[in-house]
Amino acid sequence: MPNIKEKKSASSADAQKKRVLKKEAKEKSKRTSSTRVATKGGEEHKLFDSSPPSLSRAIAKGEEESLLSSPSLRESSVSEAPKLKPTNYLEAVGRRKTSVARVRLFTRGGKEILINKKPLEQYFPSFVLRQVVLSPLEMMGCLDTFTIQVVLKGGGFSSQAEAIRHGLTRALVLFNPDFRKRLKRAGFLTRDPRMRERKKFGLKRARRAPQWAKR
Repeated sequence: MPNIKEKKSASSADAQKKRVLKKEAKEKSKRTSSTRVATKGGEEHKLFDSSPPSLSRAIAKGEEESLLSSPSLRESSVSEAPKLKPTNYLEAVGRRKTSVARVRLFTRGGKEILINKKPLEQYFPSFVLRQVVLSPLEMMGCLDTFTIQVVLKGGGFSSQAEAIRHGLTRALVLFNPDFRKRLKRAGFLTRDPRMRERKKFGLKRARRAPQWAKR
């Protein structure tokens, strides 16, 4: 009967042999990379790549760069880029109380005034407010020179009209800096800082106190 020690030594030797064989198999697989099969005219050719992974990555990068530098791809990228619209207008912002008017003066096209996509006469039915809006154009003699587009926000009709006047004046100064002196003298360039005073607690309005009764 064989001893227990002899059995153990035999099993350990077998385990060592298996480990050595596994290591050798791994080294062989590392040396020769995975085979690629290329079919050409019905014939199969096995190609062995023994190059390291860093080299293969560099080759792949080089291929990508060559593809990107091709003229056809360049043309497609240029065609896909968004085309910027030419800025053929003068823009200024006018303010009064809580009204804000963004005014654009176009030197080309039909001569009209649009306020929030509505004609001037429709937006301001009052003749007095229309005169307020057109006063800087009348002063400089530019009534039939521009197409004017205005985007209005906030406030009431009176403050909106004065906000447009302020924005129009600023845009006219951008168009011709020589207009500045006359418009400044008329007071159209200054931003009116007067605002509605807030209500106070204990009062009816900003300063109106409740009626006092003796008894």
